[in-house]
Amino acid sequence: MSTHILMIEDNEQNRYLATFLLKQHGFEIVSAFDGPSGIDMARERVPSLILLDIQLPGMDGYAVARALRHIAALDDTPIVAVTSYAMVGDREKALEAGCNGYIEKPINPDTFVSEIARFLPTHPTDEGQS
Repeated sequence: MSTHILMIEDNEQNRYLATFLLKQHGFEIVSAFDGPSGIDMARERVPSLILLDIQLPGMDGYAVARALRHIAALDDTPIVAVTSYAMVGDREKALEAGCNGYIEKPINPDTFVSEIARFLPTHPTDEGQS
């Protein structure tokens, strides 16, 4: 059974790298390039996990996270901010908006998948890890 991840990310290079890394480990990825389309996709697909950029055009990731948290079907869906916002207080601001986790960009290709997997109850790529 595949784990479905929704990535809301406007930068094509960031989407490509994260998608490549996650697909290599058996995740199924769908992408949205802005907040409103990401909210619509989340409502339609109810993903296992949402990766959310904070610096999005039009509607920032904080507003997107708050909107996603108002969708009852997504109550148990982890939202992880993946962002270049790395100043003091940015992590707390993402968590207050409804995110469950926070990963700074640029992502580390060697650890990104394991950082994401810890927000999921189980995933087949956990082999060899305890």
